[in-house]
Amino acid sequence: MRIEKEYKEILEDFKKLLKSSNLKYTKQRELILQIIYDNDGHFTPEDIYNLIKMSYPEVKLGIATVYRTLTLLEEADIVSSISFGTQGKKYEFGLKDHHDHLVCTKCGGIEEFFDEIIEKQQEEIAKKFNFKMTNHIMKITGVCSTCQEK
Repeated sequence: MRIEKEYKEILEDFKKLLKSSNLKYTKQRELILQIIYDNDGHFTPEDIYNLIKMSYPEVKLGIATVYRTLTLLEEADIVSSISFGTQGKKYEFGLKDHHDHLVCTKCGGIEEFFDEIIEKQQEEIAKKFNFKMTNHIMKITGVCSTCQEK
């Protein structure tokens, strides 16, 4: 998926967001953003915490900082999340081309896809109900081919 902005620009936006929220810019907060930006995929807060601890063992970081920073990034649409109910959320970089998700209920795997027909159908449905659609999130749940073979 194509990313709409360069990292430097995203980091500057993030610093402005922190300032407007009366929060300090810290290396820990930047690393959370950088890990999500640099790694394709969908991550739990614990995944992000562990990636930072493995890559930057000298950095002091608490899991609460990861959760708070992800909430802030999500509110600013820099990251997006997929809810797994009682199992929590998985986060991904939010400034990519629009896409939808296939989520395996067995292994938790996530496959991204884009389908022009589905996109047009959603627009037609919104129009039919005189609804101004500003965004949508589609998550199709089921069992992936790997889990079906087991």
